Amino acid sequence: RTAMEESGLVDVSKIDFHISQENDRIAGIPVVRMVASKTPDQLRVLIHIHGGAYIIGSARGNASFPLQVAEASGFEVISIDYRLAPESPYPAAMEDAIATYDWLLDNGIAADKIVIAGDSAGGGLALACLVALKDQGKPQPAGAVLLSPWTDLTGSGESMTTRAELDPMVSADMVGPMAELYSAEADPADPYISPLFADLGGLAPMLIQVGDHEILLDDSTRLAERAKAEGAEAEIEIYDGAFHVFQSVPNLPESADALASIGKFFDRVTA
Repeated sequence: RTAMEESGLVDVSKIDFHISQENDRIAGIPVVRMVASKTPDQLRVLIHIHGGAYIIGSARGNASFPLQVAEASGFEVISIDYRLAPESPYPAAMEDAIATYDWLLDNGIAADKIVIAGDSAGGGLALACLVALKDQGKPQPAGAVLLSPWTDLTGSGESMTTRAELDPMVSADMVGPMAELYSAEADPADPYISPLFADLGGLAPMLIQVGDHEILLDDSTRLAERAKAEGAEAEIEIYDGAFHVFQSVPNLPESADALASIGKFFDRVTA
């Protein structure tokens, strides 16, 4: 039994823990669909957006977290192989994510049964999608799970320096050039690129998880503060001593705790 199962998210006796993974295309976009072979609810969907600073990564290569979600929750998980920079800079990735969401709505999945989740750059992109959906007059999903989200591509957070000696995964020297590749000729402070600076009122409920040792810590703490101040629901969990996207390492005690919390959030927002 996983931590998410113990959270009470689903009746685990109804699930066969065989997970199928299929390559597919949605709205012309390559995706990997992950489905438990027996699921209690086929109408709840998680859109997963992988990390990789917008320049590397893939749906199948970053499958640890979404596989755990598919196994424990009964959600169908759709992980997007969005276009990557520098060949396809902003706004290509956001366009692909929104097209996937639109396709689900057009094919009978209710917005209040969809959760968007992302890690690192994928977390920032998930947040940018919420902002874009609001601006386009489209319904918000049930919620968003943001794991160590990269929300400020200008690098203005104090933790970029205060956590520099503690972060084993990401350095300020890496972040700046990657941000330039993604933003290309656009302003990195654009709220669709750095959604920390967007109008956050009216967005779907958010669960934000971040490690205390991350240089991107302030990308999460400032997001939670600004979202709450603007009337959005934003719950933040800071894990002491944890590193960037620690949830992808399944044997860590912190990962089990984080997944249990995510499971409860899923259950609440899609009930």
